[in-house]
Amino acid sequence: MRSSFAITSTFKRTDNGGIEIVFTIPGKLILKTKEETLKEFAKTAVIAGFRKGNAPIAKVEAITKDEELTEHILGHLLPTAFAVAVEEHKLKPAIYPKYDAVKITPSKNLDEAGEWQIKAVTCELEKIILPKDFKKLNVKALLEKLNLKLPKMLIDEEVNARLSQVLDRIEKLGLTLEGYLKSVGKTPDSLRAEYEIQAKDAISMELILNEVANQEKIEVTEKEIDEFIKTTGEDLNKVEKNQRDILKRVIMRRSALEKLPK
Repeated sequence: MRSSFAITSTFKRTDNGGIEIVFTIPGKLILKTKEETLKEFAKTAVIAGFRKGNAPIAKVEAITKDEELTEHILGHLLPTAFAVAVEEHKLKPAIYPKYDAVKITPSKNLDEAGEWQIKAVTCELEKIILPKDFKKLNVKALLEKLNLKLPKMLIDEEVNARLSQVLDRIEKLGLTLEGYLKSVGKTPDSLRAEYEIQAKDAISMELILNEVANQEKIEVTEKEIDEFIKTTGEDLNKVEKNQRDILKRVIMRRSALEKLPK
């Protein structure tokens, strides 16, 4: 695949719904993006002997950490490259990709550097086909009947989020992880295994309810979202669009759940 900004990519599917895309970024594009990034940094750079925003690019580069510059260069290039690859390969990624460097040269040596290679890893979900009698089944029965095969990457992300929340609570209580696990009679492995089961069920339930909502053509109005926000005590004007989108899906799934027997 070749985009208008000359980044190429190779694509392959891996086990259990995984997707790997390797991007090759030409040196000329990296240099061009590096210059644009340094110009951005220069607008706010504070360097002795120069007024804020007026320091030479070379001075700005001299005080910029290589890791920070590399991160910003990739931040400019990868989102668009990923979007192009998704369209080109007709992908439906379930989560935002994780990036890993395959081949990269320190950005301060780019004048002599060649291309960079970055790998994006994400996953897709299998198509959910509800049984014809789904309206007669409750959620637990649907979970058991469908037994969705979820990508490990998706489950791991949910498990890690849950573990992070537990660790935060433990720290606030002034406990150690070892002490907490001992008090509940668990080991790190058994706790993770427990959360993996919970995560699989929770994600599966969301996906099933999404499909029920789709089959039932459930729609959520802006007024319904407003009413839901009011029940939380939040100021309508302070709720951002992405939060409203999340609430819309929550309300949609609740409505779908009401279509099923208890």
